[in-house]
Amino acid sequence: MNEGPRKYLGQTVDVKAGHDFDEPRLEAFLRATVAGFQGPLSVKQFESGQSNLTYVLRTPARSYVLRRKPPGKLLKSAHAVDREFRVMRALASAGFAVPEVLVLSDDESIVGTMFYVMGHVPGRVFLDCSMPDLAREQRSAVYDSVNAVLARLHSLDYGALGLADFGRPGNYFARQISRWSQQYAASRTEHILEMERLIEWLPGAVPPEDLTRLIHGDFSFHNVLVHPTEPRVVAVLDWELSTLGHPLADLMYHMMEWYRPAGIDPRGTLSGRDLAALGIPEFDEYLSRYSERAGIPVPSNVAFYRAYNLFRIAAITQGIVGRLRDGTGVAANSAQLAGAVRPLAQAAWLEARKAGAA
Repeated sequence: MNEGPRKYLGQTVDVKAGHDFDEPRLEAFLRATVAGFQGPLSVKQFESGQSNLTYVLRTPARSYVLRRKPPGKLLKSAHAVDREFRVMRALASAGFAVPEVLVLSDDESIVGTMFYVMGHVPGRVFLDCSMPDLAREQRSAVYDSVNAVLARLHSLDYGALGLADFGRPGNYFARQISRWSQQYAASRTEHILEMERLIEWLPGAVPPEDLTRLIHGDFSFHNVLVHPTEPRVVAVLDWELSTLGHPLADLMYHMMEWYRPAGIDPRGTLSGRDLAALGIPEFDEYLSRYSERAGIPVPSNVAFYRAYNLFRIAAITQGIVGRLRDGTGVAANSAQLAGAVRPLAQAAWLEARKAGAA
C-alpha cells in the first residue's frame, strides 16, 4: 500500500504533531483486551483518506489499524467511530468483506479520544478509477468484484443484523435534499443559478420507488481494498457515513465514476474514455449487472439519481469552501474546491433536464 500517491492511497507517515498519544499506555490496553496481542508496538499514521484519524499498529506477530475521533470540539453526530465499529461487527457476522473489529473504547485517557482497533488487511486502494497499472482483464475483474460487493451489501437484511435502528427508514431523498439544500444556502459564496434551480426542482422530482437498505454512504474505489495481487475485493473501509437509506443513492454515487465532469476530482472520470479498450463495463451494463445481483429493478429515471448525487457533492464541496471562508477549515486545495462547485452544479442540472426538469 506504499507504491506512490498516483497509483494507491494508504501511505503511512510518522505520527503527526497533535495526533500523537501515549503509545505504551495503548500497548498495555491492547495486551489486556485483544486476544493474542503481543508487543513491542510501533505506530505509524495513514496520511490521507478519512476525517477520523487512522493509524497502523505493527507488532512482530500481527498488524492492526486504529481509528479514533480527532481531538478538539466536534459536532455531536460527526466522527462516530462507535457507529463504524457497530456496523462492521454486524457485517462481519454476515461474512461481508470488512476488517475484523477487535475492541472499542471510550476511555479518552488512552489515546485522547474514543477509538476502536481492527485487524489490518493488506491490499491496494486505487485512486485513479481507470486503474492504469492493471492489465485489461484484471481491471475488468476488479470492477466486477466491486459490483458484486455493493449488490451484496444492499441485499442484506439489516434487521436480522441488529441494525433496524441504524437510521430512519423511508423518505431518504426528501430528507437528504432538504439537508444539503440548507447546507448549501448556509455556506454559499457565490450565486450559481444551476444550484438554485436544483434546490427548487429536486424535492418534487423524487421517484416513487422508496426502498430502504443498509448503505455505505461513501462507496467509492478509494474506500475499497483490493487484494495485493488478485483482482478481487478483500475489504470495504470507512463506514463513517453508513446508515439506512436508499440503495440507488449509494449505487449512483459509486457510479459517478462514469459521469463525473473531467478536471474536478483527483480520481478522474470514465466519461469520454474508451471503456471497451480498458475492460471496464459501460454504465448501463454495470447498472444491469448490479440490478441482477441485488434484485433491485433498474430505475426508469436514472438521470434523477445522477442529478441528485452531483448536487449532493456540489453542496458538500460548497460546505468545505464555506468553512474555509469562515476560517473554520483548512485545505491546501481550497482554490480547486471553490472552482469545482459550479461545474458540478452545471452537470447536475444537465442530468435534471434529462430527467424532465424544465
